[in-house]
Amino acid sequence: MAIDLPFIWAALIAFAVLAYVVLDGFDLGVGILFPFFPEKHDRDVMMNSVAPVWDGNETWLVLGGGGLMAVFPLAYATVLPALYAPIIAMLLGLIFRGVAFEYRWRTQRGEFLWNWAFAGGSTLAAFAQGLALGALVQGIPVEDRAYAGGWWDWLTPFSIVTGLAIVVGYALLGATWLVMKTRGDLAERARSIALKCAFATVAAMGIVSLWTPFLEPVYLQRWFGWPTAIFSVIVPLLVLGCLYLLLKGIQERQDRQPFFAALGLFLLGYIGIGISFYPYMVPPSLTIWDAAAPNESLAFLLIGALVLVPIILAYTAYAYWVFRGKVDPEEGYH
Repeated sequence: MAIDLPFIWAALIAFAVLAYVVLDGFDLGVGILFPFFPEKHDRDVMMNSVAPVWDGNETWLVLGGGGLMAVFPLAYATVLPALYAPIIAMLLGLIFRGVAFEYRWRTQRGEFLWNWAFAGGSTLAAFAQGLALGALVQGIPVEDRAYAGGWWDWLTPFSIVTGLAIVVGYALLGATWLVMKTRGDLAERARSIALKCAFATVAAMGIVSLWTPFLEPVYLQRWFGWPTAIFSVIVPLLVLGCLYLLLKGIQERQDRQPFFAALGLFLLGYIGIGISFYPYMVPPSLTIWDAAAPNESLAFLLIGALVLVPIILAYTAYAYWVFRGKVDPEEGYH
């Protein structure tokens, strides 16, 4: 039985993107929430809660992007021209946010500038990721194995809605992260924000989910044709289950449950996108097998991935284990 290398690599890329979203999502969310916590002490604690892990989280973005270029070069060459503007905006936001982690602690007179760099960069990166996702979901026109659309095709009402949905969702992850990692008034205010963001996130997921099937005939068939229509029942029920656990955790003053329930919402949203996309790498034109590099290249690169991915996972797990528990306001990472 032949090994389906393109499918294996598609699963690896999908895992890397999911790991990036759930890990970098909460520290982007902390930045998005920065303006809602005006006190310097609170902002110091918030930044210290993610300072030990934020750069490691972005390893998965590099793995996903680099892997896409190496193993699905046709998809990379098609998607990049279609999404130049949101991708560049995302990278600029990540740069400003990353620099703010270091420079904010080294100045008093210009601290407000780095506060805005951290908040603005986080918000811009999240919104740009949502724009790119929306543009990809709504479809990228391909002719003769090349992008056939225009410069502004990515900017549509649907992509703007998905951009706002990602910002709200990341804010939910950030708020529940602060509930888990902080104490006192900061944690209580984070609970209040998490409660509002929970309802807003589920509402945004509902809007996008109802809109998506009508963007492409293949999506409509996938979600309302038999037997895959069963997903249209199972996934919403699981979303409501995660919302219930999230709200219950907030009301009962639990620390970890809201965060993991919020991660569950993102996981279900990601699964929903996967159900819509499969087997396309670039919907509605390029399948996984159309976009893949030759099998010889995929096999060679897979050897490296089988070594590196477990190492990255082990390092990530170790970093979170070392910095587990509540943030000590008197010590901190910086």
